[in-house]
Amino acid sequence: MVLKYLLRKEFTQIRRNSFLPRLIIVFPIMVMCVMPWVMNMEVKNIVVDVVDNDRSTQSQRLVHEIEANNYFVFHGQQPTYAAALSNIEHSTSDAIVVIPQHYSRDLVLGRTPQVLVAANAVNGTKGSIGSAYLSQVVIARASPSAASVQSQVSTLYLYNKQLDFKRFMIPALFAIVMMLMTGYLPTLNIVGEKEAGTIEQINVTPVSKWTFILAKLIPYWIIAFFVVTVCLLLSWGIYGIVPAGSIALVYLLAMLLALFFSSFGLIVSNYSDTMQQAIFVMWFFVVMLLLLSGLFTPTRSMPYAVYLTTYVNPVSYFIEAMRTVCIRGGDMGSIYHQVLALLGIGLLMSMWAVQSYKKNC
Repeated sequence: MVLKYLLRKEFTQIRRNSFLPRLIIVFPIMVMCVMPWVMNMEVKNIVVDVVDNDRSTQSQRLVHEIEANNYFVFHGQQPTYAAALSNIEHSTSDAIVVIPQHYSRDLVLGRTPQVLVAANAVNGTKGSIGSAYLSQVVIARASPSAASVQSQVSTLYLYNKQLDFKRFMIPALFAIVMMLMTGYLPTLNIVGEKEAGTIEQINVTPVSKWTFILAKLIPYWIIAFFVVTVCLLLSWGIYGIVPAGSIALVYLLAMLLALFFSSFGLIVSNYSDTMQQAIFVMWFFVVMLLLLSGLFTPTRSMPYAVYLTTYVNPVSYFIEAMRTVCIRGGDMGSIYHQVLALLGIGLLMSMWAVQSYKKNC
């Protein structure tokens, strides 16, 4: 009965807050409408300069083939390599293709011309992938036999046949939404009551720790449930992407992550005296959790010592399980170890949160 009235108080406070209801609506919409487009690791629109030292029909065919490729933006032909390099230094182009003299003659004689591909590798990923794309075009033109061998190799893309990066990113974006809704908001709510002094009125009542904490967290769990539904609808309505597996598993994983973030946020609020302190502490840990989770880069590419941190990172378990369910169509048998890890970490953090909360009576 006490919990009922405390929950009513929390929902009344949220409703009377002029900012929170708008944030709850706008944040998931912005994440789902903007992030899948900008958080894209695909390499496209590589600006290419060409230096044609041969000026033959064969070399111009190669130039036109580069110009017609959808992955490249043809910047034009430059008279010398130095002029093309100047464009890279001024960030107006990304790569240079230098066609040597006697390119056409070497092709006629059956030789392989030595075409130079120079790429701006300040962004290592873009430089390496862009130069690989250009090398494939050059090899296909210079060595038809190599192209024919390549055409005999069939490639089958499983689960994501269109290689759509948005299908890969959208399940992981749920972690960012859950982090704000169930981590930051309850933390700032409790610390805000500390600063206002209203939490002391609860502390001197016979309300138990568990009742008070549940009253603080349950509203944000309900909000998280609503936000997950909004994200699923936006994913379907905007991108035509729906989970290949059970939607019930999506909600289960979201609620388990909510248990962790809400417990972690409560721990931070218990040890923080001001709003500024809580914000900085939460930001420090949240950035580490997200960057080391596999949200942006494969965890297997990390140094081994850093990779070991994924075994205690609940966000890593969540993202891996979400991608398994949403992309591969996995069932509970496919993600049971991630579910157990999330549940174990969440319960451990919740017990710490209750123990660290200090009540006056």
